[in-house]
Amino acid sequence: MSHSESTKVQGLKKVLIMAGGTGGHVFPALAVARALLDQGVRVEWLGTRQGIEAKVVEAEQNIPVHYLSIEGIRGQGIKRLLMAPIKISGAIFQAIRICQSFRPDVVLGMGGFVTGPGGVAARLCGIPLVIHEQNAVAGMTNKMLSFISNKVFEAFPDTFPRRAWVKEEMILATGNPVRADIGLESDPQQKYRDRSGPIRILVLGGSQGAVALNRLVPGAISKIDPEHRPQIRHQVGSLNMLEAKNNYQEKNVHAEVVPFIDNMAEAYQWADFTICRAGALTLSELQQAGLPGILVPYPYAVDDHQTRNAEVLVQAGGAVLAQQADINEEQLKRLIVDMSCREKLTKMAVAAKESGISNATDTVVKECLEYADAG
Repeated sequence: MSHSESTKVQGLKKVLIMAGGTGGHVFPALAVARALLDQGVRVEWLGTRQGIEAKVVEAEQNIPVHYLSIEGIRGQGIKRLLMAPIKISGAIFQAIRICQSFRPDVVLGMGGFVTGPGGVAARLCGIPLVIHEQNAVAGMTNKMLSFISNKVFEAFPDTFPRRAWVKEEMILATGNPVRADIGLESDPQQKYRDRSGPIRILVLGGSQGAVALNRLVPGAISKIDPEHRPQIRHQVGSLNMLEAKNNYQEKNVHAEVVPFIDNMAEAYQWADFTICRAGALTLSELQQAGLPGILVPYPYAVDDHQTRNAEVLVQAGGAVLAQQADINEEQLKRLIVDMSCREKLTKMAVAAKESGISNATDTVVKECLEYADAG
């Protein structure tokens, strides 16, 4: 090894990323991890074996994964609550050993209960801690970690209250890191101006599918005159394919029904508007793509955070809100008909795009590296 190569290895920055549980935490974290790797940073990951990271991140090259023995305690039974202090203490000691072994320059928490013990361990080891909250309502773990973090990133402005221990200068609204190809060629005004023919609706149920949308949308479309029906592309999740196809067939509605969509950038560009849940990552992608939507928040989300997410886009004029408990096929049909005007959609699309914060991945990476350089 040459002297220059040796110096480069010794000066290599190291970042430990903590994220686990669901795709809403893991995929934004993965976007940051890849960007850090592109800049020559050494990245390792802290997660749990129960979460999606055990498959998704393990499949990545150049990102070693460490696992903590920890489970969520919110909404669990009394036995798990009683055992929680022991479990959490054990996980903190596990995380301390990982920090002492890897010796990261900065620790980035992107959500999930793994970040609790990992964040505490980072501070006990004297390592800078920065956290990122994807939703418009901060999760319990991030609320607690905000008290000890060096920097707090929020996807949506004013998610964290400014208090004596969380000062304004500690908080930075960054948006959510999303796939880099989304919205690259999206000019809403040109998109709708150049388009004719039936309105195109993209229905998104998420990776697991949304059973309520799988049933509601076919019925609503069936109530529209066949000559004026929109084109439908519906992502339903692998477990719901048969039922969803049957729902459309029974209503005599033609639709392209797929379990997953690999190229979301193309799907967003194809669509005139979407009907979907209001997960943080989906909302940020709609903003980046400049795509209006009818948002149906998942009614059982913790702290009803999907409604709060949706309200960000609704208040900006880029979407309409339809609560699952309050909407039926006829009401959804009226919303669809009301949205089926490309002049109106152009205004909503521009509002959606302008409401987002661009370059989230670059911002998070830049801030992390500033803390790493200061170490």
